[in-house]
Amino acid sequence: MSRLTEKKIIDIFQSTLNDKFVSEDVEYFKIGKKYFVLKIDTLVESTDMPKNVGLQYIARKSIISCISDFAAKGIKPIFGIVSVVLPRKLSKKKIEDLALGFGKASKEFGIKILGGDTNEGKEISISFTLFGITNKIIKRKGAKLNDIIISSGPFGYSSAGLSILQKKKKYSQSFGIKAKNAVLNPNSRLMFGLKNKNYFSSSMDSSDGLSTTLEELARQSKRKFIITNVPAKADIFDFAAVNRLSAMNLIFNGGEEYEIIATVNPSNLTKIKKYAKIHHIQLYEIGYVTKGNGVYLQKNGRFMKIKDKGWHHFQ
Repeated sequence: MSRLTEKKIIDIFQSTLNDKFVSEDVEYFKIGKKYFVLKIDTLVESTDMPKNVGLQYIARKSIISCISDFAAKGIKPIFGIVSVVLPRKLSKKKIEDLALGFGKASKEFGIKILGGDTNEGKEISISFTLFGITNKIIKRKGAKLNDIIISSGPFGYSSAGLSILQKKKKYSQSFGIKAKNAVLNPNSRLMFGLKNKNYFSSSMDSSDGLSTTLEELARQSKRKFIITNVPAKADIFDFAAVNRLSAMNLIFNGGEEYEIIATVNPSNLTKIKKYAKIHHIQLYEIGYVTKGNGVYLQKNGRFMKIKDKGWHHFQ
């Protein structure tokens, strides 16, 4: 019997519940004139937590994964609920590290953790739920013809950092600091999303990988995305060459960058650039939207299809 994919598993739940969930960064429903917004994300020790990484970092990551989705939708987070599964033999020190990580992250992002649930299991698992209220939801399906595709930052450092931490790849001191920090202390683009949401026609968090994000935005918008500028710095290509890795794989398929990928009308680009410059955000114009479907890289007059090879559970 063939192994079920994540999509097929979701299809089973949808058909059983007689409902069609539209894939989105957040879940939401309307109360009066405003949207009540929720996001839940789960980290499991054996699949989501790199070895020898402190639990303070893991606790922050469980929160930032939800914050990043709120950022892509331009929603201010307000409250959170955390559920933890802990092994019986987990030390008091490690539990205190988890609590400290939750506390620091909640202060960093201005949210109040209301409570949650504690359970026992064979490995650590953290489920964090984030709540907020908004007047508007920026969806994945809104890309318009001739929109510009932007990225709130560069790609490749997170996957490079994981390969350094887990596979002991070669690296320079400056690159190592940058790549490891991308894994242990990733950026949040929350303020960028909050300040520029009215300029986005569509947007999505990139934590599952750039190729996955671009494919999902193009598919839901029923448009073709042409990538003309790869959002990465030269040191990613240098690192890949030294270690005989594919730079394009690191950039497009690594995941966990927590950047915002959005489409914008060209008339709004100047305003977004101005904000990015003031706040030292390296904004990338990576392509444009046209008729058709799929995602393609344009290079030297040729078009190469970019396949969705980002992170998918059960793959």
